[in-house]
Amino acid sequence: MCFAFFVLSVVAHEVAHGWVADRCGDPTARRLGRLTFNPVVHIDPFMTLLVPALSYFFAGFLFGGAKPIPVNTSNLRRPVVDDILVTAAGPATNLAIAAAFLLLMHVPIFGDASLENGATILMGVTAFLNLLLAFFNLMPIPPLDGSHIVKHFLPGGARRAYEAVAPYGILILLAAVFYVPAISNALFAAIFGTCELFGHSDTLMRGILGEFVGIGKGLFQG
Repeated sequence: MCFAFFVLSVVAHEVAHGWVADRCGDPTARRLGRLTFNPVVHIDPFMTLLVPALSYFFAGFLFGGAKPIPVNTSNLRRPVVDDILVTAAGPATNLAIAAAFLLLMHVPIFGDASLENGATILMGVTAFLNLLLAFFNLMPIPPLDGSHIVKHFLPGGARRAYEAVAPYGILILLAAVFYVPAISNALFAAIFGTCELFGHSDTLMRGILGEFVGIGKGLFQG
């Protein structure tokens, strides 16, 4: 169930990019049939299949992405402003989903927010994964969403050099996350800090994450 929510969250991220692009004048994603929540349409062999498997088995959490939504910036009515809006739509959608589930964890009908409550674990994991998707994608490393925002604030030469990193960005990104503890620590601090803003303690959220990782490893080992 957690995996299903993860897939839908990734798909929602991409659909949000395409929907905002369409509203801003670029119908490319809509014409290609990408404005759908059918996950098959958004599968990317590397980001949807390989990266989640590697991140789970080596780092203990699921992370990945879908096939990027195509955006033709020349169709946007306000190229710079609209490109920033299109880019921000993905992370903003994940933040909204996370906020919704963090609030639902307070609703009495779902029971007490505890590690003995399956609903709490499901909602907590979904919130965690969406926060991870949002904050990870906002990192200013090409080709992540954050880089598409930062590039608009760089002078010409610096921008060209910055964009030239894009073909190697994923490798740089994976190396940074797995081998530079400060980056992963900052991501987790942002995630758990956001959860605390919604009234969920660091202890509870770390416990939920631990339960999720334990269940997943048990399934694969059993």
